[in-house]
Amino acid sequence: MTSIYLFDLNIQQLLWVGLIFIWTGFVRSGLGFGGAALGLPLLLLINDQLLIWLPIIGLHLLFFSTLTLLNRFDNVDWQTLKKAAPFILPGKLAGVFGLLSLPNQWLVIVIYLLTLFYALLWLLNLQIKSTNTWFDKTLLLIGGYFSGTSLTGAPLMVAVFARTTDRSQLRDTLFILWFVLVTIKLLTLSAFGVDLQMLNALLLVPVAAIGHFIGLKTHEKVIGNDLLFKRIIGGVLMLICTLALIDALDG
Repeated sequence: MTSIYLFDLNIQQLLWVGLIFIWTGFVRSGLGFGGAALGLPLLLLINDQLLIWLPIIGLHLLFFSTLTLLNRFDNVDWQTLKKAAPFILPGKLAGVFGLLSLPNQWLVIVIYLLTLFYALLWLLNLQIKSTNTWFDKTLLLIGGYFSGTSLTGAPLMVAVFARTTDRSQLRDTLFILWFVLVTIKLLTLSAFGVDLQMLNALLLVPVAAIGHFIGLKTHEKVIGNDLLFKRIIGGVLMLICTLALIDALDG
């Protein structure tokens, strides 16, 4: 796979990359999830190689989740994490190997379709509601798989955690989960010789930090108005992903 470096991009592309990483940082800390799901489809419009963007997003998640969780480990729902892990981890590992073996174009199309699904739910104010333990297990397994292939399985897993975890603990609990899952992903990619784009990730940390700290400051407001927030974003994402999907299918 050919690597891409920020200094290879033109000014317009650099501006878009910067804005997208501010956005992903804001969503990640503001909602507690969704940074990759809402940022990756936009990054793929600049360069459609998943293995360029996923390591950068993953490294940022490790860095910023660590900052957020300092002195907050007592606010984590460890029991729910322990119960969920046996169902998430097998899906996660299968998804990572899928990322390494499946054609990039297939995965890009799946990401756009999955994002369209999320966008439609948010636009219409519909929710994935976990109602019983078997459905919980299914959502965790599928969410783990999509987390492995593209880091876009968070909303599926959140549906389970939102039912079983106190709202005040939800973000910190999810950050622990993302930290573990991303660590597994990055170690596996590294073992298979994938460039983790560390230089690019480092250069983009100050940019992502802007969104991260805005999200931290506005977390309560975002959560308090998450339905309106998701409706607006759902509409925008539907338009973007529809156009991108048409382009990907034509390609």
